[in-house]
Amino acid sequence: MPKVSDQHRADRRRQILDGARAAFARHGYEGATVSRLEAEIGLSRGAIFSYFPSKWAIFYALAQDDQERVFQLILDQGFGAVIRLMAEESPDWLGVYFELIRKLRTDLDLRDEWSNRTPELNQRVTERFRQLQERGEFRRDLPVDAIGEFLGLIIDGVAVHVTAGYPVDTDSLLKLVSAAIAPQ
Repeated sequence: MPKVSDQHRADRRRQILDGARAAFARHGYEGATVSRLEAEIGLSRGAIFSYFPSKWAIFYALAQDDQERVFQLILDQGFGAVIRLMAEESPDWLGVYFELIRKLRTDLDLRDEWSNRTPELNQRVTERFRQLQERGEFRRDLPVDAIGEFLGLIIDGVAVHVTAGYPVDTDSLLKLVSAAIAPQ
């Protein structure tokens, strides 16, 4: 059997994730059957599942990639960039996240795993928020964790709004969010 390069494996993994994202967005998690995944990805189930052990593992990898991208965007460009990203995201894809939220609500082990999946990245975002507090850009009368939770709720609200098909006035929303977290 020929040895496959790391680059080939990375490219194939990306092909699977990109195709699966389209299938999940089009059909929802439950409706994205293995046959639909095969058709969208362009690979056999054997090829797909040699990279991921299950459909859930593919979905989880996509959700994790997206969360890491959001956290990195916060670090690189600030919270406003995340609001803009979420407001422009595909409503179909955002809707799939409600499947993840449903599973998090009912599966405590999964909720713990999800909460603890990227401790270094979580710590970097928390540290960034602390720095913003120390520089006087975030209010100091609230714990950093409360500000992070507030911003997370805003992101979730934007996702719900976009998924329902409503436009988001990002400029006005960012003014309101900035006023809420600005020093008093």
